[in-house]
Amino acid sequence: MQQIDLSYSIKEKIREADFQNIKIGGDTAVSFMKENNNKTQPLFAIEFLYSSNDLINKMKNENSADIISIKFDINEENLEENLEEIKAFLTSENNIKNLFKKPLILRGANNSEIDKKLVPLLAEYAPKESIIAFAEENTYECIVPSVIKNNHILVLRTPIDINLAKELNILTIDKGLNPNKILIDPDMGGLGYGLDYGYSIIEKIRQAAFEGDTMLNMPIIAFIGEESYRAKEAKSDTFSPQWGDYKERSAMWEIAGATAMISAGANIVVLWNPKSIETLKGLV
Repeated sequence: MQQIDLSYSIKEKIREADFQNIKIGGDTAVSFMKENNNKTQPLFAIEFLYSSNDLINKMKNENSADIISIKFDINEENLEENLEEIKAFLTSENNIKNLFKKPLILRGANNSEIDKKLVPLLAEYAPKESIIAFAEENTYECIVPSVIKNNHILVLRTPIDINLAKELNILTIDKGLNPNKILIDPDMGGLGYGLDYGYSIIEKIRQAAFEGDTMLNMPIIAFIGEESYRAKEAKSDTFSPQWGDYKERSAMWEIAGATAMISAGANIVVLWNPKSIETLKGLV
């Protein structure tokens, strides 16, 4: 196995990943400090569901985001048939190749048994370098070889625990994955206790990185949209009129989560509402 150099320049405490002509990470201080010289602005991704209607046109017409994310939200019913359909989607001249004006995140179904088959397929048939999301404790051994073979960046997800995040980084590096090809996903929760825990774990990971921990100095990604829209306050129109229009409320819910994660140190935030991205870019 090829030896991997784990050393890193002290001038850049957070590793910097080169991805489709954009830079991810490279922070030399906590968010919004003058030491960063405004060179490490957060990146914004907009996420679409593979099963959503008119997916291609929605992706083509997206102008607000830096990155496009597709979540392949399939289930175990007719799994092999679904996998063949996704393979065709990824390799079709008339579909995915026409959408590469922006970089892509290709994301699995958040189901370990499905993702053991699905995520390696995404890595194998992505037309060019992508961010592959995600591998976790039960799936990384199946996913890492395809990611290495096809030179992608891999998101590693662990459940809001700094020790588990470090352990998974080490395990994947031991399998040959370059540490400069890792994004840490601390699996943030939504508003409330979940947001507090999510903020705290990102902050702890960043502090460890700035203290020289080379197994925790990877850029961080947070899937804000999915977490925000799990809350009934963000997706229900049955509340009292005093709560305001639920579409505006859902965007505010998402913006609140994203601003917290950016402040904590997230380098990429993945959102569901284009209006949230427009607002956040104005804030940043």
